[in-house]
Amino acid sequence: MGTFRIEGGHQLQGEITPQGAKNEALQILCAVLLSEEKITINNIPDIVDVNKLIALLEDLGVKIQKKGKGSYTFMADDINLEYLQSTQFKEDGRALRGSIMLVGPLLARFGKGYIPKPGGDKIGRRRLDTHFEGFIKLGAKFRYNKEESFYGVEAEKLTGTHMLLDEASVTGTANIVMAAVMAEGTTTIYNAACEPYLQQLCKMLNRMGAKISGIGSNLLTIEGVKVLGGTEHTMLPDMIEIGSWIGLAAMTRSELTIKNVSWDDLGQIPAVFRKLGITIERKNDDIYIPKHEKGYQIQNFIDGSILTIADAPWPGFTPDLLSIILVVATQAKGEVLIHQKMFESRLFFVDKLIDMGAKIILCDPHRATVIGHDFKSTLKATTMTSPDIRAGISLLIAALSAKGTSTIHNIEQIDRGYENIDERLRAIGAHIVRV
Repeated sequence: MGTFRIEGGHQLQGEITPQGAKNEALQILCAVLLSEEKITINNIPDIVDVNKLIALLEDLGVKIQKKGKGSYTFMADDINLEYLQSTQFKEDGRALRGSIMLVGPLLARFGKGYIPKPGGDKIGRRRLDTHFEGFIKLGAKFRYNKEESFYGVEAEKLTGTHMLLDEASVTGTANIVMAAVMAEGTTTIYNAACEPYLQQLCKMLNRMGAKISGIGSNLLTIEGVKVLGGTEHTMLPDMIEIGSWIGLAAMTRSELTIKNVSWDDLGQIPAVFRKLGITIERKNDDIYIPKHEKGYQIQNFIDGSILTIADAPWPGFTPDLLSIILVVATQAKGEVLIHQKMFESRLFFVDKLIDMGAKIILCDPHRATVIGHDFKSTLKATTMTSPDIRAGISLLIAALSAKGTSTIHNIEQIDRGYENIDERLRAIGAHIVRV
């Protein structure tokens, strides 16, 4: 189990460039299975979860060549379907939540797809019903081996249909879209997710020859095609990392520039941080954050009541940044209620912040009230363990702002989502070492 040792209380300065988007990468990489032609993908983040998926694709028989940093070519012209029934696949697939998105493209192209029940973050239950109900509506037969927790879908042919998703699941929508692009006839998906990363997937598939309309809305129409070709795709910067660096700048009262953020794809992220009183300036496609020497003040609602920040499906505020918002609020002037609606266990890391001196009332598994210190009392260093990716980065930001030296164990969780994070933070003045 790896460890970070962090000496907090230092102001940072300089520029930091966000990595490619992890959540986009997991969709885009699975989509290479839809074609036997060469597909080039750029700006792939060098992180544990993505590298695990690339290794899985290689074991499936995909020919992979690295062209340069973050740039690879993929050719899925000789897939070994027998690997899907192997003990090795059942072990490797279980270690990665994103592996579920292999099923849609395998079903579309080869008529069958299998996956062990995925593991990953300890953030509560993530249902797979949306995925498999979509496949069944397209004509697939579902089977489940309870003893091995192994799922499968098979179909002689897929037929387009209308479906109303029971939830606007991003991975569920991506999986169903990848299955439907080669189904016979027209598929309409209502209550589809419409995140920028899902839009990126649809645009890539269209360049490969798919016929998807309604991109960016919650109603997608897909006319099935018989075959898809190759393409080149460049991934967006990771909006969760961008939000993390905004929070880091505020908590450490640092002057930072976040480079090449693709402003038009950030949705409500800048606006929500501004509600906490953080100054965010747009400079071309960069975010500039000045030093907040006098701190930052949380806005109230217009009737004077306490601000509530809650997550919601896009274009609502992403649940992946609520933990960052919570940490940033601990040093704000004012109070805020954080309402985590979409996952059950993502607020359970607040006990570690309370140990550091934060004023937080955990109301229930979904809500926490934060009373900010206004920097009149700094957080104090402590030893803690990272439970998942998003809580891990939040605790790291807290440690960088705290007085004294903190230790964070189980940093493999942070490495799953953030590329060479200690090196990149040292480059802007952070005192952090990997032990």
